[in-house]
Amino acid sequence: MHDPATSVDTTRFVELKGGAYPVRIEYQWLNRDRADAPIALFLHEGLGSIALWKGWPQMLCDRLNCRGLVYSRPGYGRSTPRRSEDKWPVEFLHVQAHDVLPALLDALKINAAERARMWLIGHSDGGTIALLYASAFPDSLAGLAIMAPHVFVEPMTVEGIEKARNTYETTSFREKLQTYHDDVDSAFYGWNDAWLNPAFLHWDITKEITSIRRPLLAIQGYDDEYASMLQLDSIKAAVDHTQLVKLEQCRHSPHRDAADAVNDAISAFMQAHRA
Repeated sequence: MHDPATSVDTTRFVELKGGAYPVRIEYQWLNRDRADAPIALFLHEGLGSIALWKGWPQMLCDRLNCRGLVYSRPGYGRSTPRRSEDKWPVEFLHVQAHDVLPALLDALKINAAERARMWLIGHSDGGTIALLYASAFPDSLAGLAIMAPHVFVEPMTVEGIEKARNTYETTSFREKLQTYHDDVDSAFYGWNDAWLNPAFLHWDITKEITSIRRPLLAIQGYDDEYASMLQLDSIKAAVDHTQLVKLEQCRHSPHRDAADAVNDAISAFMQAHRA
């Protein structure tokens, strides 16, 4: 295992053009010196960032013998904040999967051969973005491992996000979250307003993901406060080759609540599919 002090790259920035306005993306390489190793690309949750992943991506990359790439999406971390007048559309996850992620790969000069060996590892909204990317670009990845993804909206999802808003506005949660974002309101309300948009109740990508061809591992905890196992079962129904892992005593963040089980599952899954 590499010394973390030498494995973790400094945080870097790259500008993406072509959208409504240019955005600066913060990103970080892990195990950058392993130039011939496949890339494990990490897609954070709806309130996440590079910093909020903490040490887990490095731990997993060391175990997988991969290079790692982590980044904060626009509106999060130290990336360009969402403008206060901008409301993210119902399709905001599609925008991230179809436009922002490919633009980032282009900007970082990750070529077609490297993308074909690339593994996507996503949590929550990041898991959904991984699914949407894999369905739109079915040959531009090696496979994906996702945790607590959403493919449609359940009543408990809306209830959980409404509760999060109340917690954000009435407790010290905003102050704690501010540690991980330059503009914490940009991060929180971008995510929260989008999910609580009444039009989002009809959002459903179960038919869209049927085009996924690459290996797919989906992980969720039985105690997830934002979704039921209907999410994983619907993914399996849409993509028959999906491998499911359902964890006891685990809430919405399996990599924190059940790190050993998650690391074991992802490691075994990728080893089985890496030729």
